[in-house]
Amino acid sequence: MTRRVLLFMSLLFVGTVLGQVSYSIPEEMAKGSLVGNIAHDLGLQTKRLTSGKARIYTRGSDEYIELHRERGVLLVKERIDREALCKQTTPCALHFQIILENPMELYTVTVQITDINDNAPTFEKNEMKFKISESAITGAKFVLERAVDLDVGINDIKNYELKPTDNFALKVHNNADGNKNIEMILQKPLDREKQEQISLVLTAVDGGEPQMSGTMMIVITVLDVNDNAPVFTQSTYKATVTENSPKGTVVATVTATDADQHSNAKITYSMTNTLDDIRKVFLVNLENGEISLIGNIDYEESRNYQINLLASDEGGLTDSCKLIVDVQDVNDNKPEINILSKSNMISEDAKLNTVVTMINIEDKDSRENGNVKCFIGDNVPFILKTSTNIFYSLVTDSELDRERSSEYNITVSCSDEGVPSLSSSVTLTLQISDVNDNAPVFERSSYEAYIIENNTPGLSVFTVKARDADWNQNARVSYILEDSSVNGVPVSSYVSVSADSGVIHAVRAFDYEQIKDFHFRVKAQDGGSPPLSSNVTVKILIQDQNDNPPQVLYPVQTGGSLVAELVPRSADVGYLVTKVVAVDVDSGQNAWLSYKLQKATDRALFEVGSQNGEIRTIRQVTDKDTVKQRLSVIVEDNGQPSHSATVVVNVAVADSFPEVLSEFTDFTHDKEYNDNLTFYLVLALAVVSFLFITCVVVIISVKIYRWRQSRVLYHSNLPVIPYYPPRYSDTLGTGTLQHVYNYEVCRTTDSRKSDCKFGGAGSQNVLIMDPSATGTMQRIQSEKSILDEPDSPLEVGLEH
Repeated sequence: MTRRVLLFMSLLFVGTVLGQVSYSIPEEMAKGSLVGNIAHDLGLQTKRLTSGKARIYTRGSDEYIELHRERGVLLVKERIDREALCKQTTPCALHFQIILENPMELYTVTVQITDINDNAPTFEKNEMKFKISESAITGAKFVLERAVDLDVGINDIKNYELKPTDNFALKVHNNADGNKNIEMILQKPLDREKQEQISLVLTAVDGGEPQMSGTMMIVITVLDVNDNAPVFTQSTYKATVTENSPKGTVVATVTATDADQHSNAKITYSMTNTLDDIRKVFLVNLENGEISLIGNIDYEESRNYQINLLASDEGGLTDSCKLIVDVQDVNDNKPEINILSKSNMISEDAKLNTVVTMINIEDKDSRENGNVKCFIGDNVPFILKTSTNIFYSLVTDSELDRERSSEYNITVSCSDEGVPSLSSSVTLTLQISDVNDNAPVFERSSYEAYIIENNTPGLSVFTVKARDADWNQNARVSYILEDSSVNGVPVSSYVSVSADSGVIHAVRAFDYEQIKDFHFRVKAQDGGSPPLSSNVTVKILIQDQNDNPPQVLYPVQTGGSLVAELVPRSADVGYLVTKVVAVDVDSGQNAWLSYKLQKATDRALFEVGSQNGEIRTIRQVTDKDTVKQRLSVIVEDNGQPSHSATVVVNVAVADSFPEVLSEFTDFTHDKEYNDNLTFYLVLALAVVSFLFITCVVVIISVKIYRWRQSRVLYHSNLPVIPYYPPRYSDTLGTGTLQHVYNYEVCRTTDSRKSDCKFGGAGSQNVLIMDPSATGTMQRIQSEKSILDEPDSPLEVGLEH
């Protein structure tokens, strides 16, 4: 098998490489057979085919060739029948494109299909009959049906053979169009009486290897005399028909004449075309030779037709001619727009002349009806560039900006030059991918925020907001507190910034008296790569709160010494005694101070200026006024709630210093005495209260104890066993007890044992035995109860 390869390469100005490669292979190759090494022939590496997603694009629906990217070769995908693919057209070729992406490249490939001798010559009819008069002269011509061989070139029909050759010889005429006309020539007169019917065999042989042939039987019936054959007025007729003409349209009329008369002059017209589908399109009237349409005429399928006609008389004599029908094109096909390669998304930083889409345009019409021009709408940053008449590239013409337009709907319209013009269009949707080319922008150039002092740590102070015109991750803004210091302290110890929301929180409680304002910078940074950022200055103003009471600067309050203001008795009304000076470290209305006279020894003598704190006399000082004057002045601020301070001002109403000294010495002593008296009174009250509570507790405890002891003695079942000392005699006897003894009985609550001992005479507790009551003892108790001394033993006196 011989394979021929032709390689043509050309560079186009649009940046897309367009090359052409041609191969030649025979038909009927096995599936998977090698067509050619396309990677080598195009000068490409195999990995370029893989990375560029190389693929085959064909305008037809059938794909006979496939691309093996890994090997870089073209293989036969389906069995190729040249006769089915191209019929009689030569040369027969497959045309397709190979498209690569990243960058986009397009190559045109032509695979020429060569013919092999796989079809034998065939006749449309197995048998052809002639009626020939015996009077037919030598040299008479009889047109035979030619055979058809679907193969072409040397595989087509080479010659014909006619056997036997007793009466007829075969003559073959080569036409300009490559076809052959076959005529059977009478060489020897016929004699119906000798042979009424003659059978011949016509054999068509092709020039292929191996050689193939086809046969047809020719049956000749010898008739009586008919010595004039029909004759066409022209050997070749020409006609024109417009495509898409309706069925029944008369294309042309052929005419033949016969010099004979009567039945021998009756001519019948017929077509001798065999396998070229002529009979499906045209019909010849047997009687008048009119050729009319019975099928559809399509210029794009066939631009001309050749109709072979035969005129026959009743005597079997014939003549032939041909009719050439040219089809006129009508603009009946819209341009077809085929997307060869398309990018659905392009980066906004794409360079100029970046190929976005490759388009193939096809119009099946011819001449001006097939001339197509394509264009796109205005106001888009793209243009169409043409590499050939049928290939267009959509490329960028200006810079792209996703923030201005994130998507383009580009309508490509193509129209031909026919009348009326036909057009078609396709809309391409192209997304613009984002590039991080926009830094975050704050809503303001600077921010000011206010916070009241003594705030809670963690309090939300303010929110900064920045927006990024980019998209997705490139537009995700994070907020960062830039490093700086406030009074030598890092600003991060004052405030913090939420990275996601931009909310500024106070880290500590602020004191207006220490810091009144401070500023810092917040950076907004996007999530792009590399990230872009911008910053803004934020100023925090601390607002004052009334958290400080007024402080009295004058008069100075001392602990040990006494300071007094001297007012002469001759002082007039409005005499300035002194001025109370106070300050408030707060600000604003929280620092506005007012003065009031809270207490005074003589309220009718002095007044205090509410705004300036000046103490003045409001009447004339008299001799009746006491020397020692004590004024209590309260200083109050204007905050909410307000704070105040109290100062005591001592005023001496006297004309001489000794008088003042003596009075204020006693005053000091009285003050100290009053202070000590107050202390002792409080101490005495505390002591008395403690003693009272203690007594109440003791009394309650004693009462409880007595009650418990009385319950124990009353419920006890222990017997009292008397102890009889020596020299004891019963009272019932005659003797008497010479001595008086005391017995001490000791008892416990948890045992039945008693302990008795002797005691001295004169005991307070005496038991007396009554002589009249035998065995009876009387107990005499004293006024003192046994419970008065709970820890002492019980003493029992027995008297005999």
